Amino acid sequence: MLWAAITSTAGAETLTATVEQWGLLGSWAVDCAVRPDRDKGALLTYEIRKDGRVMYRRNFGEAKDENEVVSAQVSAEGLLNVMVYFPSLHQAREFGLLLAKDGSLRAIYNRSDRGEYTIRNGKYVATGAPTPAQQRCD
Repeated sequence: MLWAAITSTAGAETLTATVEQWGLLGSWAVDCAVRPDRDKGALLTYEIRKDGRVMYRRNFGEAKDENEVVSAQVSAEGLLNVMVYFPSLHQAREFGLLLAKDGSLRAIYNRSDRGEYTIRNGKYVATGAPTPAQQRCD
């Protein structure tokens, strides 16, 4: 039992250190001056709670949710691979984020735990349009 508690705490410390060191924490939007709206853009926030959990909040204006980041690892190319559990969807989603030299953030991929992509190679699967750069809003 003690081993499980130590392992869990060590994993949480690694997760928090990864997101902090990589630069993910804070709020992000395509345009920070625009109020969150489903059609005009969301405000996405990553934070560490007092209990050590890393949370991912999405604000679409009328709709908001909060989901737990369950893992985050940096690839050799510098991509942050994040796994978030979405209780409302009954699934975990993995997405890869790239932090550009200008400080902007861009989604490179987003897939379900069944391997279904909504974003692949930096483009929306449905339209082929490139994902927009997001700016830090805080």
